[in-house]
Formats: sequence, C-alpha cells, structure tokens
Amino acid sequence: MTRLPMDLQWFAEEKTEKATPKKRQDTRKKGQVPKSQDVNTAFMLFAAFLLLSLFAGPRLFAALKEMMADVFQRFLSLPLTAENIAALFNELTIEMGMAALPIMALTVLAGAFASFVQVGSLFTPEPMKLKLEKLDPIKGAKRIFSTRALVELGKSMLKIVFIGAAVAFVIYANIGDVLLLSQKSVEVGAASIGHLTVTMGLFAAVLLMVLAIPDYLYQRYDHEKQIRMSKKDIRDEHKTMEGDPKIRARRKQRQLEMSMNRIMQEVPKADVVITNPTHYAVALRYDQEQADAPIVVAKGVDYMAERIKTVAKKHDIPLVENVALARAMYASVELMQPIHEDMFQAVAEVLAYVYRLKKNKH
Repeated sequence: MTRLPMDLQWFAEEKTEKATPKKRQDTRKKGQVPKSQDVNTAFMLFAAFLLLSLFAGPRLFAALKEMMADVFQRFLSLPLTAENIAALFNELTIEMGMAALPIMALTVLAGAFASFVQVGSLFTPEPMKLKLEKLDPIKGAKRIFSTRALVELGKSMLKIVFIGAAVAFVIYANIGDVLLLSQKSVEVGAASIGHLTVTMGLFAAVLLMVLAIPDYLYQRYDHEKQIRMSKKDIRDEHKTMEGDPKIRARRKQRQLEMSMNRIMQEVPKADVVITNPTHYAVALRYDQEQADAPIVVAKGVDYMAERIKTVAKKHDIPLVENVALARAMYASVELMQPIHEDMFQAVAEVLAYVYRLKKNKH
C-alpha cells in the first residue's frame, strides 16, 4: 500500500482555538463586536409605537390637523409665488419636526439602549474609516454567496412573514371597524386608522423581538468563529507580549550590568560583608547621621556573591561569616533599605567585631 506524504503544517494555520483576552480586546477596539441589528430595530419600533399609543399619537394627529387647516385657510388664499411656496414648506417642515421630535428622540434613545445592552459602553471610529479592501469585487462576491448572506436572506423572509402575519391578525381581529370606515367622519376614521396602525406596529415590534433573540445568539456564534485563532497565532501573540527571546536576553544582560555597577559603587562604601560563606553575600553600611539602622547596600547569590566578596577584599572590607543572618537579610531586606528590628542584635555584634578589628589595625 502506497502512503502519501502529508505535511502537518497544513493544519497549523487552522483557526481552531478560542480567542485570547488580548485578541478579544483588540477586536473590540476595532468595533468588531457581536451585535444584532434586529435587536436595535425591534427596540426602536416598540418604543416609537408605544409612545404613539400612550400620548404622542393624539398630539401628532392634532398637529397634523392644525397644519392642514392652516394650509387651506391661509396659504391657499395667497398668490402662487416662489416666496409663498418656500414660506409654506419652511413652516410645514418646522411644525412637522417639532411634532415628530419626541418620537424621534425616544427612538434614538431606544436604539442606543439596545446597543448598550448588547455590547456595553463602546465608542470607536474604526468602522467608519475608509478601507479599500471593502471595494474588492472578489471579496464582495464571496460575501454575497457566503453562509452569512444565506442567514440574512432567511431572516429577511422571516421578517416579511412575521410582519405580514401581524398585519393580517390585527385587520382580521378588527374587520368590523375596517368595513365601517367609509361610514365614519374623517376625524373618527383617521383616529381608527391610527389606532389600527399603532396596534399593528406594536405586534410587529414584539414579533421582531422574538426573532431577534436567535439572531443575537447567531451573531455571537459567528463572532466567536470569526475571531478564532490558530496555534501559531497564539504563539506569536505570546512572543509579542513577552518579547523576543533575544530582547529578553539583552534586557537581562543590562540588568546584570546595572547590578554589577551598583556593586562596584556601593560595596567599597560598606562597613562589612556578611557571607554564607559560599552562596550568599550581603554588604552593610552604617551611618548614624543618615539612618538609625544599618542599610543593605548590595546583596547577591552564587556568582553575584562572589563578585561582592571580590570587590570587598580589594577594598579591605571585612568579611564575616554568619549563615543564618546572611540568608535572612538576603531574603527579607531590599537594597538600600535598613535591616529589620529582629536583626539588630546579631548585626550589632558583627559591627562591634568589625570596629575592634579596625581599632587593632590602627
């Protein structure tokens, strides 16, 4: 049987891993968030028709009635000139805007609230930027015949069915009033038509809300699918966050050099170096005018400890062996910080011994 060679690297680029927190944050900054436009539409429709049914409807009808009366009583008696027509349209536009302003304002607030519920507080100009790749006809054709396009087509068909069903149900439930519209006065008939329109709008908004729930779940699923990462993407992200190994090595080298420079500068000023004697070394300086307790000016382990002892010997700094004290100070006292109170007695004995040595030399 012939075995075909297979390059496993083919599968390395497959987006099989969940997005990391950093990837989610980056995509969110770009405005790529799971969001259903149907939720916004349903909230906006429901808010608009609810406002109309409560108190905005009668006010809007009264405003329209007053506008029509004003047109017939005042403007139709004026000469037909450009100035009169412009004045008519300006006045009608302002009056219509003022009458519809509460509905428009509440609709905008409802849409903003729906967006906040879905994605939280987010503002980014990234989606508004012009990107030439969006004009690519090949990618455009792929979007047209993609799975997402089929889902959107199915949603549109369901919307038509739902809204059509809402309209048919409301008309059927009020068929008696509909058939009697021709026998009613204009004002009563307009009020009946307005009531039917608001009822149909509320039914349609509720049905759209029901349809928006699975759409939102699908948008979340599709978003998670779009931001998936390959194992290589995750490795590259870790490298970026942690830094290149060469850069980390250079950083450690610089830190080591800075530590060595500190040792070369501070150890010659020390009064004593307390050792393990092989693994730990801690250099102390005691100046009564600057501090109430001895200060750790340098410390190190293994190679660094050897360097401290070498510099100390070169500058005739006494080396005192005290295993427990050297370990305790290395572990608990930071550089350029005074020793702890529980170390005073042991350090005082060491310093007294060092001062006696210096006195005997003199």
